[in-house]
Amino acid sequence: MQPILRYLAPFCAAAFMAVAPARSQEKVMPILPPSAEVAPIAYLFDVTSGQVLLEREADRRFMPASITKVMTTFLAFEWMEEGRIVPQQSFTIRPELWKKWNNVGSTMFLAHDARVTVDDLLHGVTTVSANDGAAALADGAAGSIDDWVAAMNEKAEEIGMRDSRFGTPNGWMDDGRTFTTARDLTMLATHMLRRHPVKYRHFVGQREFTYNEITQPNHDPISGIVAGADGIKTGFTNQAGYGFLGSAQRDGRRLVMVVAGSPRARDRNRAARDLLEWGFTRFEQHRVFSPDALVASAEVQGGDAREVALLAPQGIYVDLPTEARRDVTLKVTYDGPLRAPIRKGERVAELVVAIDGMPDFSVPLVAREGVAEAGFGRRLLNGVLGWIT
Repeated sequence: MQPILRYLAPFCAAAFMAVAPARSQEKVMPILPPSAEVAPIAYLFDVTSGQVLLEREADRRFMPASITKVMTTFLAFEWMEEGRIVPQQSFTIRPELWKKWNNVGSTMFLAHDARVTVDDLLHGVTTVSANDGAAALADGAAGSIDDWVAAMNEKAEEIGMRDSRFGTPNGWMDDGRTFTTARDLTMLATHMLRRHPVKYRHFVGQREFTYNEITQPNHDPISGIVAGADGIKTGFTNQAGYGFLGSAQRDGRRLVMVVAGSPRARDRNRAARDLLEWGFTRFEQHRVFSPDALVASAEVQGGDAREVALLAPQGIYVDLPTEARRDVTLKVTYDGPLRAPIRKGERVAELVVAIDGMPDFSVPLVAREGVAEAGFGRRLLNGVLGWIT
């Protein structure tokens, strides 16, 4: 079946004219996104709207180094949700694992005979980038590091990270077997934020971590500096340079960014801060539909109703450049007519948002209510009504 397109009104250019903020007479230097020299790879995504605000080499593969630990964190969140591990659960560090990872790179200083909780291991991973903590968590949760890494790759495939592969739980050098892209890392962070907001707040963005009577700071370059910032993870290899996956939230609006390939740590840190500040100040967000509001309807074939109402559970938002007027076109697309049965909440269509001068993006639409298969009488009536109309 060909997609059915329905253009919606009255959402037109006039509805989305950004209003220039009042300015003082003092000249203020504008915030610019980082240059390609300091951030060869750069990506900025608005989680709230689903809109890409900037992309540079978004699909170029690179070695993530310690940013790999974000996948270990996400997998741990998923297993917690499934009841496979719990924060209070303790693992004993196996001697051979301790010998391999003791004082190797960033560490939480696990003792050779430590019995440590999942909660402590995850805080060690997210706050001080503990290589020993990531290895101990993987080994304890899955029974072996190999099984954990296999689960990491299965989870990456499940959420659509098509250009990523993981060879370790902590990103330690593995001759290039571990690689990812800025687009994939943003997808990973978005899934973590949307699926596990409570766990994210508990484990990510803490300013320091104390274990074994040793307190270490978090070296993330934006928390406590960029308003609303709360992590997520830095990374560095000699081959790939410096990288960072970060996020910040202001006034209910959540941005996720990636910079990678920076030649120096200070370049990466400045690039991360500038990219987020540019995203928050350069664009204004407009709400088009509130959460669970009726967006449109779709035709249904073979059901006890001829149409089904469509909605976006999280609402629909657009980001537009400040001090500029842009034409905005909305269209609903789906393979139709839809065939019954349809479950309540089932994703059946999408709203495509086209903004003059910016990349198109889409928002999933779901069925507001279920539509059962029609009985004989209803099918006959539908056929008559279809013939008439």
